[in-house]
Amino acid sequence: MSWAEAGGALPGGRSPPRQCAGGLSTQGAEPAAMADEIRKAQAARPGGETIFGKIIRKEIPAKIIFEDEQCLAFHDISPQAPTHFLVVPKKPIVQLSEAKDSDESLLGHLMIVGKKCAAELGLTKGYRMVVNEGPDGGQSVYHVHLHVLGGRQLGWPPG
Repeated sequence: MSWAEAGGALPGGRSPPRQCAGGLSTQGAEPAAMADEIRKAQAARPGGETIFGKIIRKEIPAKIIFEDEQCLAFHDISPQAPTHFLVVPKKPIVQLSEAKDSDESLLGHLMIVGKKCAAELGLTKGYRMVVNEGPDGGQSVYHVHLHVLGGRQLGWPPG
């Protein structure tokens, strides 16, 4: 049963777009790419418009996997695994540390959407969910988002 059949349809009964992760690299991030992500995280600051707000408003194209009234899931433009997508709340929450108690249901919803999208994309052998927090945690966009990575053996410890 697909996510749409299980009640994950968009308003008006439309099914969300489905995309496979085909064609993405089977290798992990190159060291230079990882260093670039660290530099971005160290330079990023909270406040103002983010790229995720523009994607949510459809001002910037994205390979959308799922959308409902609370969130949007789409493939990462700089994948760090063969399958790497983001689940982003439509409500702008700058950092996880700034989330309110009233955001509990929304934050849990992101994980459930990530789980369902991972299943739809065939991540049957496992995956990792990550939320980056602040400069040392690697947060480069100050709009909370859940990374879902899979499609290869992921190392431990991360980072």
